[in-house]
Amino acid sequence: MMSFKRALVFAIFFITAFVIIRRAHTSLNEPNPVRRPPPKHADSDNARSGASHNAPSTSNPSGADVPLRDQPVPAQKAIHDTSKMSLYDKLAYQYPYDVETKFPAYVWQTWKYTPASAEFQFRDQEASWTEQHPGFVHEVITDQVAVHLLRLLYAAVPEVLDAYDALPEPVLKADFFRYLILLARGGIYSDIDTVALKSALDWLPDALPKESIGLVVGIEADPDRPDWKDWYSRRIQFCQWTIQAKPGHPVLRDIVSRITAETLRRKRDGVFVSRDKSVVEFTGPAVWTDTVFDYFNDARYFDMRHSLGNITYLNFTGIEIPKKVGDVVVLPITSFSPGVGQMGAKDYDDPMAFVKHDFEGTWKPEHERHIGANG
Repeated sequence: MMSFKRALVFAIFFITAFVIIRRAHTSLNEPNPVRRPPPKHADSDNARSGASHNAPSTSNPSGADVPLRDQPVPAQKAIHDTSKMSLYDKLAYQYPYDVETKFPAYVWQTWKYTPASAEFQFRDQEASWTEQHPGFVHEVITDQVAVHLLRLLYAAVPEVLDAYDALPEPVLKADFFRYLILLARGGIYSDIDTVALKSALDWLPDALPKESIGLVVGIEADPDRPDWKDWYSRRIQFCQWTIQAKPGHPVLRDIVSRITAETLRRKRDGVFVSRDKSVVEFTGPAVWTDTVFDYFNDARYFDMRHSLGNITYLNFTGIEIPKKVGDVVVLPITSFSPGVGQMGAKDYDDPMAFVKHDFEGTWKPEHERHIGANG
């Protein structure tokens, strides 16, 4: 006959095993959770980011705060059948966003050759990124490697791969790749003709909590002149030659969805783009700028009930220090465009100068290079 002590030990063992098995079964059947960014605090746009009190609030033209909404979580029913999801939701499921994680320690660049090739032309520029970011994984991805890497990362989203393959120009593929690699892996993307002046660890103010930021963008152009449309696509234009992001950020989901849908439409209609401004609008800084502004005014992510109007270029023109909008930090023009000699950009030795762009325009024919900031 079993003693009382042995019976008690057996009962405890049985109950413990039952609880462990039940928890394991439950975790296998629950949807993959999406971490939600914390609500935006009242001082997040101004005091913590060091934003100018003379410039309009990036939350609200009146200065009132617009709190960041919780990130939407895909419905459990859709989790089991991604074929019924929209492309945006597929990407959200494939690469969920967690604002509280660290920025991944990656530097991504693309070029026709790797630094190991004798034909590599950007040794000083490429080396600056390694020197400023010891301990980071730094990769220069060739076109051939990009194809295989994307097939691995986006095997579950074949329409993205179809769109990438359909793009007829290398510059379009290069633009698309930067958004795709950041969406999937995060880190820093920077064009091969850029020089890292400061480490990305110094890009954000110390007082700004890094666990509240998921995307860092810089101003490329702030042309306060009546003929600005002759030179730039947007009154405030965000550069996409350098971007820092955490994987899965909604802005990256959105731009990948837009480019994919537009590319497949153009493929179906047999209409594609030529060089120049059509590239800028299709995959370049124009569509990138539009996507960032659309995110700032997206009721899915920001509580707009107390806002008096949309966030526009007026909230950023003339800024000289970072401004925070929800989980995005916008850096002034000096940060990624120092030394251009216009639009308020200061020189390379300014404390806010982080990246120098040589404007090689490497995607353009040789005779068209070095002619402006849209390259």
